[in-house]
Amino acid sequence: MEHRTLGQNGPEVSALGLGCMSMTSAYGPAGDRGEMIALIRAAVDRGVTLFDTAEAYGPFANEELVGEALEPVRDRVAVATKFGFDIDLATGERRSGGTNSRPEHVRAVAEAALRRLRTDRIDLFYQHRVDPNVPIEDVAGAIAELVAEGKVRHWGLSEAGPQTIRRAHATHPLAAVQSEYSLFYRGPEAEILPLLEELGVGFVPFSPLGAGFLTGQIDATTTFAPDDFRNFVPRFSAQARAANMALVDLVRAVATEKEATPAQVALAWLLAQKPWIVPIPGTTKLHRLEENLGAVALTLTPEELARIDAEAAKIPVEGERLPEAALAMTGL
Repeated sequence: MEHRTLGQNGPEVSALGLGCMSMTSAYGPAGDRGEMIALIRAAVDRGVTLFDTAEAYGPFANEELVGEALEPVRDRVAVATKFGFDIDLATGERRSGGTNSRPEHVRAVAEAALRRLRTDRIDLFYQHRVDPNVPIEDVAGAIAELVAEGKVRHWGLSEAGPQTIRRAHATHPLAAVQSEYSLFYRGPEAEILPLLEELGVGFVPFSPLGAGFLTGQIDATTTFAPDDFRNFVPRFSAQARAANMALVDLVRAVATEKEATPAQVALAWLLAQKPWIVPIPGTTKLHRLEENLGAVALTLTPEELARIDAEAAKIPVEGERLPEAALAMTGL
């Protein structure tokens, strides 16, 4: 497994991490707990060292799962989790669906996460969404205290805008920014990636396979489970999926030429963009985990990358990547 460093002084982690959200929520019914623990440990055995979770996934259930799975191998891995939603720490109730990054709440979330994760430190602690009611300098100050106490090693932001990133980094250096990025959504290329390169901050793309779309396993006729979040995403309407299949066809064509899978091509493309990018594809299946990890060994030549970019530029992606309310919480 290749390794990459997040941030100038951040953690060294495997070139591909594992996003654990889908194991308990968002993509339909939760996976069998025993099977998910086995899958996480299988990822460790195959060289994965970055595992991504959050208090909001469940809430709490995903952190508890990851904590149990990684407890025997804790010193071999880096655990990333998140704070920032207004979740009652006693009941798990999400109050008004809003954000809460008041310093006292950040500390309380960190303490609760440490217990659920069965650990004494959080390797990478992200602000899940920017809180417009709390200056980012105050958030950074709370993180700096946790770092000084050894409870947090590094921090990051998720789905933040350029000015927030710059201000946060100036107060307490960021190791990473996490946002959606793939051939299916290339928004970070305009401002975020150049800024991160300037500041020396790593980038962790979530949904690197376009929430499964770039695997080639989804088409306009696919039916999602009733509780699958893609039912509410404009980009995943039947009409949008039909229109966006042209992008899948492009990835599939390259995969055929490379004797690889579409997922491997999509991930290899991401890895080729910058040496400080660490995607975190999620899965609940061992064969998909192994397929994804195969992308690390797949090399796309400069000519192949240029061809993918040129042909993708001719394909307008239809539909927003998130529901309107969720989209309004990004880029702040």
